[in-house]
Amino acid sequence: MNTKQLRRKILDLAIRGKLVSQDPADEPASALLERVRAEKERLVKEGKIKRSRKDNAIIRDDNKLRYEQLPQGWTWCRLNDISIVISDGDHQPPPQAANGIPFLVISDIVSGSIRFDKARFVNHEYFNSLAWSRKPQTGDVLFTVTGSYGVPVSVHTDRQFCFQRHIALIRPCIVGGLFLSRFLASAVIKQQCDEKATGIAQKTVGLETLRNLYFPLPPLAEQHRIVTAIESAFTVIDEIERNKTDLQIAVTAAKRKILSLAIRGKLVPQDPTDEPTEVLFSHGSVNKAQIPFDVPENWVWCKLGDICNYGKCKNETPQNIPNEAWILDLEDIEKDSGRILDFVVKTDRQFNSNKHVFSKGQLLYNNLRPYLNKVLVAPESGYCTSEIIPLDFNIEVDVYYMRHLLMSKYFLSYAELCSYGVKMPRLGSTNAKKALIPLPPLAEQRRIVAAIETTFEQLDMITEKLNS
Repeated sequence: MNTKQLRRKILDLAIRGKLVSQDPADEPASALLERVRAEKERLVKEGKIKRSRKDNAIIRDDNKLRYEQLPQGWTWCRLNDISIVISDGDHQPPPQAANGIPFLVISDIVSGSIRFDKARFVNHEYFNSLAWSRKPQTGDVLFTVTGSYGVPVSVHTDRQFCFQRHIALIRPCIVGGLFLSRFLASAVIKQQCDEKATGIAQKTVGLETLRNLYFPLPPLAEQHRIVTAIESAFTVIDEIERNKTDLQIAVTAAKRKILSLAIRGKLVPQDPTDEPTEVLFSHGSVNKAQIPFDVPENWVWCKLGDICNYGKCKNETPQNIPNEAWILDLEDIEKDSGRILDFVVKTDRQFNSNKHVFSKGQLLYNNLRPYLNKVLVAPESGYCTSEIIPLDFNIEVDVYYMRHLLMSKYFLSYAELCSYGVKMPRLGSTNAKKALIPLPPLAEQRRIVAAIETTFEQLDMITEKLNS
């Protein structure tokens, strides 16, 4: 179940008056607008707000409104008509403080809720100097206007905070903040923002655009029914998402457990008729004191460098690589799955460094940030970044068995322990070749691979159904 699409559908029904039924006894939205205007006029006379020239503008169902007809009792208005304030944060970068008043940026609200855990701070003097229109209060709505624009967040806290200029503040009049924030998340509003956003690198929705957004306004009583219906539906969706997250975590844990059982000889039964594994050791046998766990009797422990050509790959200069050749970079590989995300040929990728040459069927191992688990068997020949190591194994080793082993928690823990570098940890060739490998007979390796891939396929089907 695609819960994001489900949320969008619920909001789409709500903003078109199809989520709850209309009640002819409700005070019409036109009367609500008159009450809003009267309240704003009172605030003008008290000097709390300034009169807007657009407050009394008439909204007509003209060609600018490309949406279906509103239900009876509803009316079109502009966002400014139902707002006391539409402002943004201070345009000057404030002086930061070690503690004090939280100062929010887009990343603190883009999830759809306010997060203070990573917020920076400004001092109380700076906060006190801000205008009333830039100090959020309960019932306000924050709205991102730059970059990831169009994310509304209802303010439900009395905590003092301020925010950067890439966030707008909308203070509704009589209309509820939660209702407003839900409608502002709808496709009707998103479409208008997309049409009016300016800029190239980072699109921005200006305050005037916000003030002039066409807004479908239901009667106040219906707004309350709409909010109740939306929140009830979203509560169910939240539970579905929690269950999805729990299940996805369980799927990931199950895959790790399967690999753990596989490399310990506990996934498939041993067959005494299997031909024993015979490995030619260039550095002698493995010291029994080094063995991390027990394996079946017909298995052997060896070192990675004894069964493959780790670090002995061929390099090629850019000028000698054909234009139609496949150039594989780390960004083209999905973490944890090893799935290829993008095939890029030389003519579509700019580079000046030498590349490793790899052949179809070789194991490609990522030694930079090995915790990303980018390991795959090459489906075609090509050239790759030097951070990807092409490996050839001897005839007694199944390349797919080794792929699963190198992606197991056992090997990941070893790589993490031996990696050097803080920001960009890397598993060096010397330590990689010393890694201890539990190796079953070739026939059992292939049975293990078949069992892993059958089970993983079933688990992946579960994940796909969660996201469909």
